[in-house]
Amino acid sequence: MVYIKVSWKQDDPHTPILLYSELDDKRWEVRKVEVFPDGSLGYADRATSRGTTFLGLEPVPALSEIAAIPEFEPVAITKDEFEAVWLNATGQV
Repeated sequence: MVYIKVSWKQDDPHTPILLYSELDDKRWEVRKVEVFPDGSLGYADRATSRGTTFLGLEPVPALSEIAAIPEFEPVAITKDEFEAVWLNATGQV
């Protein structure tokens, strides 16, 4: 698995500003958490979703491709970092 965090620089209060994704070996999202400007969280996995968050319909591009889009700042994160965000978003903390 690969874990990433993408900061999205935008001004729409209904669009997430942070996206956390757990990706399989083909870069398909397995789990995702979105953080919105007001601090609310959405999440999705293959069985459930909360809010407007859903898994991508295509594999996630490489970090270098995401970084080529000026409003996105992607970074690799650890499994532990992702798990902490996931547990918080799903109310398991």
